[in-house]
Amino acid sequence: MEQKKLDLIHKIQAHQFKDEPEDVGIVTYVGDGIARISGLRSVMYGEMIHFQNQSVGMIQNLNTNEVGAIVFGNYHDINDGEIVHRLNRVMEVPVGDELLGRVVNPLGEPIDGLGPIQTVKTRPVEAEAPSIMDRQSVEEPMQTGIKAIDSLVPIGRGQRELIIGDRKTGKTTVAIDMILNQKDKDVLCIYVAIGQKESTVKNIARVLKEQDAMKYSIIVSASASNPSSLLYLAPYAAMAMAEEFMYQGRHVLIIFDDLSKQATAYREMSLLLKRPPGREAYPGDVFYLHSRLLERAAKLNDDLGGGSITAIPIVETQAGDISAYIPTNVISITDGQIFLESDLFNSGVRPAINAGLSVSRVGGSAQIKAMKQVSGTLRIDLSSYRELEAFSQFGSELDALTQQNLQKGEKTVELLKQSAHVTIPVAKQVAILFALAHGYLTEIPVHEVRTYELELYDYLETHHSTLLDGIAESGQLQDPESLEHAIDAFTTTFKGMHHVTETD
Repeated sequence: MEQKKLDLIHKIQAHQFKDEPEDVGIVTYVGDGIARISGLRSVMYGEMIHFQNQSVGMIQNLNTNEVGAIVFGNYHDINDGEIVHRLNRVMEVPVGDELLGRVVNPLGEPIDGLGPIQTVKTRPVEAEAPSIMDRQSVEEPMQTGIKAIDSLVPIGRGQRELIIGDRKTGKTTVAIDMILNQKDKDVLCIYVAIGQKESTVKNIARVLKEQDAMKYSIIVSASASNPSSLLYLAPYAAMAMAEEFMYQGRHVLIIFDDLSKQATAYREMSLLLKRPPGREAYPGDVFYLHSRLLERAAKLNDDLGGGSITAIPIVETQAGDISAYIPTNVISITDGQIFLESDLFNSGVRPAINAGLSVSRVGGSAQIKAMKQVSGTLRIDLSSYRELEAFSQFGSELDALTQQNLQKGEKTVELLKQSAHVTIPVAKQVAILFALAHGYLTEIPVHEVRTYELELYDYLETHHSTLLDGIAESGQLQDPESLEHAIDAFTTTFKGMHHVTETD
């Protein structure tokens, strides 16, 4: 008994008691998701703080007599005069494989009703982008399964490609199809829903689950009913989750849907924090808001594992105005844009990609050699068709060559149409574009083009699967003559079965 007492005395004597004062603050104002706090003299920008109602906040303003913070979660029962504690660490979120297959909020908390997520690692939401020397050139294709994108505006792993257009032009559908096409391609996907309706997010989760894509995906949702602080945080939190995979040498596709709503939330937050407004009432650092996010997308060099983050930001325009403030900002940060046009969408061209305004600044580097060979003149053909189409509306009589070019353009537009959530492997895309480039669609009526396409895929899969496998594995047209013979034989059979004659 005496020995136990002695041991306890030794433990007490050995313990180092600290009598340092804790740096705490007092809430002086709270409202609309914003708190102003006096005290906290040593606090850092971006540091996490803890309120008495268990809510977490993040420091955003550092003023002489007080600090401004945004509150994540419930701020209604935070009262003036309450004590705020520092957490002595910057804002961070849970990361790791445990998040795959789940729907989470920007704090990494599950909102899908499937129970808690047992993660062990966290990463700060703000991180420095990889330096120039840490990167390598974008040259590995990121196949989207969408003919119009893979042929006209190819995307590579590590690229940042903007999807831009008015509301209801199919921007989200294009993004979801990109995720669906990554099945069995060793690419993890993160979909960030910013300011979306909760019903929309639920439908997206359902589509991904039905197509067996949820197992390699994470959905980060800050819905329209959430405070602006969570809408602002969501892209950064998702990027931190993506970086964990990238630095493990893995490949990630991350979609921000959409950054217009994040900029609006940031504007609301900044005005409440009494920051001076600039153009369109956005704060002066709204460009930096997006540049420091998107610059974190990269293809790392082999010394760092060769992982990549491919970022697909989405921006909504008003009446097709791509020269507005936020669109021009994001266009200047990204490596190209896919412009979706309302007129094309309403006329039945889906995906409604405007080939003239869409561009990939990585270009052919992100295409397989076979695709480069068959899609070389596609953009020029489409552009000349649009010009001829506009011109033909004024003229009553057109010469034979003009009519021929118009018909070819119509068939090209018809061929690039694609149903939602139906992705096409790159080898099949090469085959149908090969048929177009070599004139096999010349005698096929426009209304039969889609039927021709689907039946050609079935024919090649059944009788010439080795040709498709060769294109998929090597990325090259190893035996163009055999492909030409196969398509020639199929076209003859197709014309016979569908009673297609030259007069059609």
